Amino acid sequence: MTEMPQLATAERNVVEYSVSEISQAVKRTLEGNFEHVRVRGEVGRPNYHGSGHLYFTLKDDSASLDGVCWRGTVGRLGLRIEEGMEVVCTGRISSYPRSSRYQIVVESVELAGEGALLKLLEDRRKRLAAEGLFEEERKKDIPFLPEIIGVVTSPTGAVIRDILHRLADRFPRRVILWPVPVQGEGADARVAAAIEGFNALDPGGLVPRPDVLIVARGGGSLEDLWTFNEEPVVRAAAASEIPLISAIGHETDTTLIDFAADRRAPTPTAAAEMAVPVRADLRTQILDIERRTGAAIDRVLRDGARAVEGFARGLPRPDRLLEQANQAVDDQSDRLRNGLANLLAARGAGVERAAAGIRSPAEQVARAGEHVGGFGERLSSAVEARMENARSRYAATDAARRMTGSIRRREGALAERVASLAAMLESLSYERVLERGFAVVRDESGLPVARASDATPGNAIEIQFSDARLGARLDGRADAPPRRTPRRRKGGRDDPQGTLL
Repeated sequence: MTEMPQLATAERNVVEYSVSEISQAVKRTLEGNFEHVRVRGEVGRPNYHGSGHLYFTLKDDSASLDGVCWRGTVGRLGLRIEEGMEVVCTGRISSYPRSSRYQIVVESVELAGEGALLKLLEDRRKRLAAEGLFEEERKKDIPFLPEIIGVVTSPTGAVIRDILHRLADRFPRRVILWPVPVQGEGADARVAAAIEGFNALDPGGLVPRPDVLIVARGGGSLEDLWTFNEEPVVRAAAASEIPLISAIGHETDTTLIDFAADRRAPTPTAAAEMAVPVRADLRTQILDIERRTGAAIDRVLRDGARAVEGFARGLPRPDRLLEQANQAVDDQSDRLRNGLANLLAARGAGVERAAAGIRSPAEQVARAGEHVGGFGERLSSAVEARMENARSRYAATDAARRMTGSIRRREGALAERVASLAAMLESLSYERVLERGFAVVRDESGLPVARASDATPGNAIEIQFSDARLGARLDGRADAPPRRTPRRRKGGRDDPQGTLL
């Protein structure tokens, strides 16, 4: 009985904490003891949040640890966290009081060993290959002798000096350098922007557009060359309209840009050799072509001369051809003179014959006078006969004109009589009688009913007035004279006598 109050007093002496106080105490303890740690594990469920923060899980065979990387640090990581990557995260251990979880706040990330890098590289290569970025059909031919060569590399390294020196030895060309960092944070974006910038140049602008591009970097480890495995660089190389030569690292080094480029050079110096031919070799080749061309021309000329000589042997001598021609001309000249003489003689004889057949003018005038005299007599006779015919036709025409007048007067009189009779007929027409209030009654066959005895009770009749026709049926005795229907007296009864209508 005495121990119970003592226990209760001891429990009341223990300090009480709120949930927030406990959470903050745990947070301070974690951050104080694990302020700077490096944790190795496999990435799971990476989530690049819309706010810019990165959330993921680090796990191994028996445990997992939540990780968070704030937005300002994500851009400095140098790589993109993907599912299944084995990484080493550097940061501090902290807690998230709202869910009572501890986590690592990441400050930097690096891949855990070359095996992880190679796995990431192979996975990325397969994915980009599936998109068709490495297809041979996409690759373009390198121009034989470009006027301008664009180089994307570091301005301070030995690569650009090797390229310029090799170009000067082989065939000096104009080189435009686009300086970029070739490793480190943001290097991939700078390299991709350089490739896109060269493609955006105007061929006729102040800075001309190159005919070929060389993307080069010296040798290094897989991590040093990782910039040229990043997707922005690979996609920019694949999309380049200018033929592109990749020269990254040494001959044994392979990066993803090598698959996307139009040509791969084992070294930057080899890239310069691919870009231009050897000027001395070209000169030698041109001289050889010139020599061979001259020899071919001489051979053709000699062959032609021999052919002409052969043809000449088959032709007759020119002086003999002229002898025959001269003889032919003399023969034709003689024949022409004789022909002209014969032609003139024949034409003279024809003229003489024509002159003999021509009468003298006096004879021709006399004969013409006789012909005119006979024609005058015939003309006088014809005129007299014509006048006589005209007089007879005039007399007949006068009689016809008088007859025509008589007929017209007769027609006028007859027309007046016909008009008078028509007016009389119109006045005597039964239709005029109908206009004065009368009507015509017809039976079913359309014949007029002149008397009441001709009408049969019950038959249908038709009554024609001046403006219309009405149908009716007879009712009552046929011999009953029509009577007026008496007026109905006020207050009286109807007349039982029926009507015809």
